[in-house]
Amino acid sequence: MDKKEEINELIEKIEELNYHYYTLDAPLVSDGEYDKLYDKLKKLEKETGIISNNSPTQKVGGEVLEKFQKHFHISRLYSQDKAQSYEDLNDWLDRANRLRNSYNQSHDDMLPELEFVLEYKFDGLTVNLTYEDGKLKKASTRGNGIVGEEISAQVKTIKSVPLEIREKSLLEIQGEALMPLSELERYNKENEFQLKNARNAAAGALRNLDTKETRKRNLTAYFYNISTNNLDFKTEEEMLDFLKKENFNIHPYHKLVKTYDEIIAELEKISEERKDLDILTDGVVIKINDIRTQEALGYTNKFPRWSIAFKFEAEEYTTTLLDVVWNVGRTGKVTPSAILEPVDFSGVTVSRATLNNYDDIERKHVKIGSKVFIRRSNDVIPEILGVVDQNQPGTSKIEKPSHCPYCNTELIEGNVHIICPNSISCTPQLLARMEHYASRNAMDIEGLSEKTIAQLMEELNIDDIYEIYDLDYDDLIKLDRFGPKKTQNLLDSIQESKRRDLNRFIYAIGIPNVGERTARDLANKFKNFDNLRHANADQLIEIDDIGEITAENIVEFFEDEKISNALDILLSKGIILNEVEDDNSSNELENKTFVITGTIENYKRDDIKDLIEKNGGKVSGSVSKNTDIVLCGQNAGSKLTKARELNIEVYEDDKLFNFLEQLEGK
Repeated sequence: MDKKEEINELIEKIEELNYHYYTLDAPLVSDGEYDKLYDKLKKLEKETGIISNNSPTQKVGGEVLEKFQKHFHISRLYSQDKAQSYEDLNDWLDRANRLRNSYNQSHDDMLPELEFVLEYKFDGLTVNLTYEDGKLKKASTRGNGIVGEEISAQVKTIKSVPLEIREKSLLEIQGEALMPLSELERYNKENEFQLKNARNAAAGALRNLDTKETRKRNLTAYFYNISTNNLDFKTEEEMLDFLKKENFNIHPYHKLVKTYDEIIAELEKISEERKDLDILTDGVVIKINDIRTQEALGYTNKFPRWSIAFKFEAEEYTTTLLDVVWNVGRTGKVTPSAILEPVDFSGVTVSRATLNNYDDIERKHVKIGSKVFIRRSNDVIPEILGVVDQNQPGTSKIEKPSHCPYCNTELIEGNVHIICPNSISCTPQLLARMEHYASRNAMDIEGLSEKTIAQLMEELNIDDIYEIYDLDYDDLIKLDRFGPKKTQNLLDSIQESKRRDLNRFIYAIGIPNVGERTARDLANKFKNFDNLRHANADQLIEIDDIGEITAENIVEFFEDEKISNALDILLSKGIILNEVEDDNSSNELENKTFVITGTIENYKRDDIKDLIEKNGGKVSGSVSKNTDIVLCGQNAGSKLTKARELNIEVYEDDKLFNFLEQLEGK
């Protein structure tokens, strides 16, 4: 295929995708896959110089739906050029500086040094509001930039859109309509028809002739631009201040910066913070702040030269669901895991995704063979968001299992999950319970990994946790991959685990809904294990963060005859628990959140965590605006950098060690 033919094929493919995305609000591929096709077309056009008038690279938005009246914008609405790498961003900055310098060489009214306003790039549907004599006259979509759909009735359901403002001149104001992620989750729980993602949920709501449906989705909108006005703003910031004073919803994040390095620092920060937002953002818009400079730089036929959108790596892709396998956890929950046609996520090949339970499968209309949207964030296993087409041919229903896939026990239905009741001899349950028991923050049995536990179960017929304390040298040395050193190390570690703090043992035995912090609270209240075993629900709910359900779970756990007998045998193996004395801990760190980073001499990280929690504080794994103090040792990395960016207090050197010594003395 020659390059001209390839360009024509790409144009045809992208136009089809644009029609489904912009006009039907029913995307066929993820944003990441669309971007790859679009960037390939741009690259070919640049290489060959062949740019067709009907190329998607020369257009803004999509077609106008016939069911809506057409609205002709007073002034043209432009799209945003985009940068997907720091190199692209640097190229844009170089061009902007060249244009500014060129202007200054031929004009007496010199343009100032460039400074930039950064705003979130929202992932919703652009709305254009027309105000005259202080009243909202029309609301429309962007459409193709010249004409859009008139959607006044739909936009008036958005509570953050003012129907009247104080300014009386003719204004066109742009913003982005969005469906908050919390509202998307609420809607999908309450309605049989499932919305695939927040972007299409917002677009579909505003293009729905039934305004009752639009209102049900509880959209919001953020505003960021005035394209038609008689007002004399000097800067982008002045314009945003005007919008705010006129009661438009302005997102609290907009940052003024002056250098490339400051822009990069903000992008690094936002790439993490955006994961905690209740709205979809897929990048940051960077605008030159000075309005006169904007006017001097002007526009291409599609983009303003004075702004650019930096897009983060796409987190959604489409792929095919090949199969579903059912897994059993340590509590007996039988959960589905989706097997996918492998897809590349930022250099990581993904072939599995999360499906929470069978209700999740039915709610999302997922079938074997379905083309599905998947999303991956925070480097965790992706989740399936929904299917591209509910009526896709060639798919088959995912059957709900009736028997455990491992032990063939008949399954029972819980409130949400399917449960295997065979907690005694169901291999995955036992393996997971033993792995949890031996984990670092529980009984800390070094060398007792999942692989080793599976080997012990298979070759030595271990079928309960307490049997690991009966292992001897002769049992282990004959096993594959067990030499004298490994054998003795494991036996020593098992022996050492016989003396542990009470809270670690409580966490290790796997009481439902009891994590590390709750285990510590239980230990501090009941002092010894016997007191806890005989506690009633009323005593348990006296502890903060333990509600009635968790209290009943704890009581039922200890009243279960099989569990009680197993605990008696376990304790008879010589386990000695360090009981909690009338403790001299304090609540001086209550409501404070700490992050530990780097290597702190003479202290293990878990010991520091114990000290903080003993005195009422909390320890988090990541730095955010909710962090109060960062404890910083040697070789600290990005957490320290982020702490300084957020002006979070950092304890290091003498201040750090004085703080820890004071905690130890309490």
